[in-house]
This record gives sequence, C-alpha cells and structure tokens, in this order.
Amino acid sequence: MIETDTYQPSAAESAADINAWLMKCGLEGVSRDDLLEGYCQRLTDLGIPLMRLHAAQSTIHPHYGSLGFNWHREDGVATYEYAYSADPSDDWLQSPLFHMLDTGQTELRENLAADTGDSRFPILNDLRKQGATDYFAAAQLLQPQPEDVSLDPVSEAPEGLLLSWTSDAPDGFRNADLDMFRATLPLLGLALKSAANRQLATDLLEVYLGREAGQRVLSGEIQRGSLREVDAVLCYFDLKEFTSLSERTAGPDLIAMLNDYFGMAVEVIEAHGGSVLKFLGDGILAMFNLDSLSLSAAAGLDAAADLQAGMRSRNAERGARGDVTTDVTLALHAGPILYGNIGAENRLDFTVIGPAVNLTVRLAGMHRAVGRNIILSDRVAHAAECPRQDVVSLGRYMLRGVSEPCELFTIYQG
Repeated sequence: MIETDTYQPSAAESAADINAWLMKCGLEGVSRDDLLEGYCQRLTDLGIPLMRLHAAQSTIHPHYGSLGFNWHREDGVATYEYAYSADPSDDWLQSPLFHMLDTGQTELRENLAADTGDSRFPILNDLRKQGATDYFAAAQLLQPQPEDVSLDPVSEAPEGLLLSWTSDAPDGFRNADLDMFRATLPLLGLALKSAANRQLATDLLEVYLGREAGQRVLSGEIQRGSLREVDAVLCYFDLKEFTSLSERTAGPDLIAMLNDYFGMAVEVIEAHGGSVLKFLGDGILAMFNLDSLSLSAAAGLDAAADLQAGMRSRNAERGARGDVTTDVTLALHAGPILYGNIGAENRLDFTVIGPAVNLTVRLAGMHRAVGRNIILSDRVAHAAECPRQDVVSLGRYMLRGVSEPCELFTIYQG
C-alpha cells in the first residue's frame, strides 16, 4: 500500500475557511472577545507566528468613545475602554495607529529585531522588550469617506477598525502571513461591526430605557399596547424648590446640579435592585420589582434611607465648593402597574401607568403637610417584613382622588 502525504490546504483555501467562519460568527452575533479568540487561534493553527493582536474599534457610548482588545498567546483576550477626552493621551498620539490615521496610511510595518535601533513609537519599543520581532498594522474603514475631505483623527476619527499583528518569531512574519491578514481583514471587520452593533443596541437601550426595559425591548417587546401587569414598589425622588432654583441659577450650573444629584440617586437605586423608569424634570420615577413584594418593599426602604444619606453627603461636598444645594422628597408606594409600550405607531414610550403611579407622585407632594421628606404608603410599610429601617406612622390623611383615608409612614433617622 502506497502512503500519501496528509493533504495541506493552500493559503487561499485557508483564508476562505477563516472568512467563512467569520461570516458565520457575524450572522450568529458572536461576542467580540470570542470572535478575536477564535480568529487568533485559527491563525496560530496555520503556523502563523502570532504573539499578540491588538484591535481598536470606535463605539457610541456615554462613558467611552472607543474600545481596545488585546489578544496575547499566553493570556487570551483582554478588553480596554478609552474615555472621551478633549486632550488625547500621549500614548495614543505617539502610537503607530494614530500615525496611520493622521497620515492616511492603510498599512504600516516595522522590523523590531534587536539590531534595528529604537522605534519612534514607544509601544513598539515596549513590545521589543517583550520579545517581539515584527509588527504589522492595517486599517479597515467601516463607512465611506469623501475623497476631498480630510478628517481630524483627534476629534473626527472615522468609524472603523485598526488592527495590529505582532510576531516573536526570529524572522518575523512571512509575506504569506501578511497576505492572510489582508485577505481576512474585511470579513473580520464586518464580523466585529456586527458584534459591536448588537452591543451598541444593548448599551443605548439600557442607558435610555433602563436595564429591564432595555432588555425587554431588545428581546422583541416593541409592539404598541404590549403591556405586562406587575405588583411593584414605586419610588418618586423629587428635588425640592427646583422652580425657584432654576430662576436664580445659571443654566450650565443647573444642569451640573441635576447630573450630580441624579448620578448619586441612580447609583443608589440600582445598587438596591431598582430600575429607573423616567427622569421627570427634576424628579426620578423608579421601580423595585424583586422576587416578592416584601423583598421589593425592603429594598425600597433601604434605598430611601441611603438616598437621604447620599443627599446629605453630596450637599456637604457641594457646599464646601460653593455650589448650589437643595434637598429632596421621597415617596414609596406599592401596587399593580401596567408596564410596557404606550404611544403612537411611530413614537413609543416604554413606561408605567396606573393609579399606583399617580398616587406615588401625590404622596411626594404631601411633604409640607406631614413635615417629612420621606413618605411611605401603608402598603409599603406593611409589605416589608422585618425592615432594617425604623418605620413610624404619621397618621391618616385624605388624598386627592382616593375615597378612603390613607395611613402614611416615614423612616425615622435619629
């Protein structure tokens, strides 16, 4: 019997195989970490001496403007977030990737062998110290650019992908290795864009609708009238004397104040398992919808106490800086609400409606009558089993729109 050599696919076949896999990943919405891990593993399986891969991708997010991904042969994939900044860091301005954007180059290669001298790019000197011998970078734009328009890479970097491949082999990359990178770059960019768009939708829906509502919309609850009834604890956080403050406070200072207080409030509410439903001018409507009404009530009470403490702390900090300060009223009520899509066919709002919502806002307006900033309905006070807070009755009151008197409570904080 004559033995034959094991069949080895050609470079073109290998590139086609990787591209087919990348297309499949893009269609299936594979995460960027898994995508880059699989891509690098396939390159090394082909014998390409890849030590490190770096990918930089622009994004739309309220906290950061781009993401970086580093794959290392020993450590796998790590993700880095780069915050918006009017003054980019020296590391970025002195990087080969920035140089490519600034000069319009689509490729850059540098020999990092020990006898070639220092590079003008600090990152490449660092890579040489780690044993790197060869560096190749390429850019893949993900949107068309007018030929007669030059963009400022500091403030107007185009949507796209910047990648670099680093080798530690004695002779670096072969020309065939670079051809493989070039052949797979467009499909890699497309797959990463697909994964980024899915993450972008998740991030933006969470930022603008809240975690739970964003997940429900992303899962397909997008039809007008699709509502779910839940028995939850509602919280209304309202800044005091905001109208008079707005009349005597400059616009930028007023917005900064709102963001300061709201930032603290959202952090506290979410830390206790709550979801912010809406910002209503100078107020916040939130919901606690945990596994049971008793757990929701307890979480709401704990959040109310921490919000009051947070306001005191934040006011001390603002007062020390000479910034304008105010106080807050808090109302907690529990009841059935309808939660879902309401509006017109071409303009929907994912919100809550029901008598419980209206009553929660009315409770917040009772703070002058009862002399307390935290007001709880009897449903919340009675639902919380063994509350950590000292819940005290304020007496029975008639509320507008409610036929029977309601007993109101507050949290005593000595």
